[in-house]
Amino acid sequence: MKIGVPKEKKNHEYRVGLVPEAVHELTLQGHEVFVEKNAGYGIGCYDEDYEAAGAKICSSPQEVFDIADLIIKVKEPQANETHLLREGQILFTYLHLAAAPEITKKLVDSKCIAIAYETVTDKHGMLPLLAPMSEVAGRLSIQQGSYFLEKHTGGSGTLLGGVPGVAPAKVLIIGGGRVGINAALMAVGLQADVTIVDKSLHRLHELSLIFGPKVKTVYATHDSLHNYAIEADLVVGAVLIPGASAPKILKKETIKAMRKGSVFVDVAIDQGGCAETSRPTTHENPVYIEHDVVHYCVTNMPSAVARTSAFALNNATLPYILKLAKHGLNALQKDLGFLEGLNVYKGHVTYKEVAEDLGYTFLTPEEALKKHN
Repeated sequence: MKIGVPKEKKNHEYRVGLVPEAVHELTLQGHEVFVEKNAGYGIGCYDEDYEAAGAKICSSPQEVFDIADLIIKVKEPQANETHLLREGQILFTYLHLAAAPEITKKLVDSKCIAIAYETVTDKHGMLPLLAPMSEVAGRLSIQQGSYFLEKHTGGSGTLLGGVPGVAPAKVLIIGGGRVGINAALMAVGLQADVTIVDKSLHRLHELSLIFGPKVKTVYATHDSLHNYAIEADLVVGAVLIPGASAPKILKKETIKAMRKGSVFVDVAIDQGGCAETSRPTTHENPVYIEHDVVHYCVTNMPSAVARTSAFALNNATLPYILKLAKHGLNALQKDLGFLEGLNVYKGHVTYKEVAEDLGYTFLTPEEALKKHN
């Protein structure tokens, strides 16, 4: 199969869909890989590295899209890329379509076949292609949150771990999934006072076993969220409903009542954000202050540590890319969890939550593949 890797166009997005090692695995199996010039430059993977791995270097995104049957990206195609997609071409990337109605329409209009990393499931019902970036984002949320607590950035001037004689900062993590666990690991490591809220008693029990007395676990209600948030120095929104828009569980009244100079990091922003005051930001302008609270809502957080993120992502995606390259869409029929990744098929929305959130008629992935056959 002919596989294309365009350079990412999103603001300060330095990750790349395939690193040279992954390209080599594909070329060893007889596939052709076409990489846009300087696609991996931002993470120290140069054109000569790709050529040594067997790739051909293309001078423009147009050339990559024109040649390839399968496009591998990191982030959803931007407005200046969607017109390059063609009918029947397979796109495999993070999409987060429930929060992107304009991109969804363009994908539908292009009649391409779009498979989303974030909705692929494994045999345990987990999200294997979202997991590595959730781990990065969770850890980064504390790193970035700690920085923006500094006074010169607009924060309260609070050191996360405190010092002898001065209490540590209070960190509230909303959601105890992959993001939440990794945020807690970092916050505990910095000796902060950490609380996790979650609506699953089973999950809270697991978290208690993992962290013991180092982390407080609290059942999520409107009152508990409000009461802990207004006492926190740093709040991390780690809420996820796979494929769907994030629920606005942090209300404006709570944000207004939070401490002046406190920081809110919304990791759920690529699904629309989990606070009523959340709006997308970029690495170029990562924060804004609303109701005296610093909001960090960067939609591609892991690109801040792009090299680590790109290699971690490739470790997870490569087995699926190899299947797609070998079997085409038949790879989805062989793996029902992989089939869950199908979000758009030749003008139809094939992921239920996206269809419901954006008002499209839903076509099941199974029905889509019957049309394919």
